[in-house]
Amino acid sequence: MEASTAAVVYDGQKQRFDLGVFVGDLPLDDDVASSDNESLDGLQQELEDCKNDEEVANILANGIKLRDYTKGVENSIRQVELDSIQDYITESENLVLLHDQICDCDNILSQMETVLTGFQTEIGSISSEIKVLQEKSMDMGLKLKNRKAAESKLSKFVEDIIVPPRMIDIIVDGEVNDEYMRTLDILSKKIKFIEADSMVKSSKALKDVQPEVERLRQKAVSKIFEFVIQKFYALRKPKTNIQILQQSVLKYKYIIIFLKEHAKEIHAEVRTAYIDTMNKVLSAHFRAYIQALEKLQLDIATSTDLLGVETRTTGYLFSIGKEPLKARSSVFALGERINILKDIDQPALIPHIAEAKSQKYPYEVLFRSLQKLLIDTATSEYLFSDDFFGEESLFQDIFAGPIQVVDEYFNDVLLNCYDAIGIMLMIRIIHQHQLIMFRRRIPCLDSYLDKVNMSLWPRFKMVFDLHLNSLRNANIKTLWEDDVHPHYVTRRFAEFTASLVHLNVEYGDGQLDLNLDRLRMAIEDLLVKLAKMFPKPKLQTVFLINNYDLTIAILKEATSDGGKAQLHFEEVLKSNIAIYVEELLLEHFCDLIKFVKTRTSEDTGASSDKTSIVDVEPLVKDFASRWKAAIELMHKDVITSFSNFLCGMEILKAALTQLLLYYTRLTECVKRINGGSALNKDLVSISSILYEIKKYSRTF
Repeated sequence: MEASTAAVVYDGQKQRFDLGVFVGDLPLDDDVASSDNESLDGLQQELEDCKNDEEVANILANGIKLRDYTKGVENSIRQVELDSIQDYITESENLVLLHDQICDCDNILSQMETVLTGFQTEIGSISSEIKVLQEKSMDMGLKLKNRKAAESKLSKFVEDIIVPPRMIDIIVDGEVNDEYMRTLDILSKKIKFIEADSMVKSSKALKDVQPEVERLRQKAVSKIFEFVIQKFYALRKPKTNIQILQQSVLKYKYIIIFLKEHAKEIHAEVRTAYIDTMNKVLSAHFRAYIQALEKLQLDIATSTDLLGVETRTTGYLFSIGKEPLKARSSVFALGERINILKDIDQPALIPHIAEAKSQKYPYEVLFRSLQKLLIDTATSEYLFSDDFFGEESLFQDIFAGPIQVVDEYFNDVLLNCYDAIGIMLMIRIIHQHQLIMFRRRIPCLDSYLDKVNMSLWPRFKMVFDLHLNSLRNANIKTLWEDDVHPHYVTRRFAEFTASLVHLNVEYGDGQLDLNLDRLRMAIEDLLVKLAKMFPKPKLQTVFLINNYDLTIAILKEATSDGGKAQLHFEEVLKSNIAIYVEELLLEHFCDLIKFVKTRTSEDTGASSDKTSIVDVEPLVKDFASRWKAAIELMHKDVITSFSNFLCGMEILKAALTQLLLYYTRLTECVKRINGGSALNKDLVSISSILYEIKKYSRTF
């Protein structure tokens, strides 16, 4: 049988090995051959399995025979065994000693096991006892918690329901003070406790305590009712400072809370008593104050004190007042009356002091004082009612009487008031008072102040229309005076308009501006009608200039720009000054002006052909002979005609400037005429005329 070979893969390379090395050269029969084939297959499998083993791989790689290698290994093992036996023999004593020590340790560990087993048994017993104690502790803790909760509720119940003797003494015999207030609070809590808790009502303790609590409540209600009523009645005493007394009562405001919660009927009586008391007291105070103010009233205007009325009869501002007018300028001029708006927040007048000094005031001063007292009193009462009673609505019931007293007086006064400036001042005063109440955040008088404001505007419109109609329906014949200086109606109008413009500066009331425009048109119509009463156009123009100039001057004092009325009158004044200048020059240089205007309107070339020296020589010589005298006459005429010196000088300056312009045109015409040079000796030099103009200009 040929030796078989097998392929072995090692390190990725194929190598062939002779299996005869491992199986020898022995002949095998068929069975043996079959068995050998199986063995070879098994060996082949083992080689495949061991091909990754490093030792086997080295043997196969080096070609070492397995039998030789096996013998080497067996020899090595036998040698190791012999060496190991020798080591055991050498260490036999130590091993015996180690064995004894192990036996001793085993005995000790056995004893320890017995001890630990006993400990474990004892610990188990202690654990059971601890568990029992823990359960008992938890049970005792729960019982303690329940008892504390029961004690707390019971003690609170006892505290809430018991009536201490000290509390009884204070409620029955004590004075109403801070301690009494605190005791009332405690009593209130006990009453609420009894009434609120249904379980308390079923308790036996309540049967003993409730009658005592009820008697204490009744006693407390009776006592504090008498106390409060006495305090309220003290307000009725003459010369009582109501605000100070109210402030002293505020610390007892818990009384009202107690009555409201536990004696509603008594609370209603106290509330009604206070309303009735304060209504009467304040009504009486305002009635007395109004009567005192009437003695201080200074009358300003009557129904006849109108812009277009000719007579200046002394009237009365109100039917109530009896003091005659002391300053007629106050009827139409604002003057120092404007100061009332600067003193808007000053305290109200003290009548007896003013009366002792014999002082009199226009009605707007008295009106401001009365309204100031009203808003201050209302503010104090509103705050007190809200703080003491906790009811803002209480104010309306209290102040119904005082407001009615003030309203009746105000309405009577307003029906007889013909002072338009005074009414406008009152409108502004009411507006300022509304702002004061707004800043205080006190709304209680909003409706009242609105009502007063709504009453003042129609009255102002009615009085304003009276002034307007007096201008429209004025009797020209009775008003006319043979005097070109400003008319007294113009001064009235200017002062009246300036006053209203001044009072409207910060408010910008468009309706008032429209009314002032209507008034302006009426005075213009009246002035034109009065001017036509003068026989000469020049006098008519002078009259209009004087009146317009006065109006502008007065309007400028009211505001920096004077408003629309001033602008309008400045335009009208300017046009009338131009007319006057022409009339003045025509009066003194009529021929010269006509000649210049005629020649200026014609063509320049044609006029030079038509004009001869004969036409211009009289004009040149006439001007040269009297121009200085004419200018002096013009100066005197201006000085005597115009009330305002500055305005007169401006008019004279304009007239002389216009004269210089006319004369310059005349000289130019002379130069263009054939032979006109012969008149050079008679021509006045332009520099001479300019010098004369400057001389008059220096006078102002």
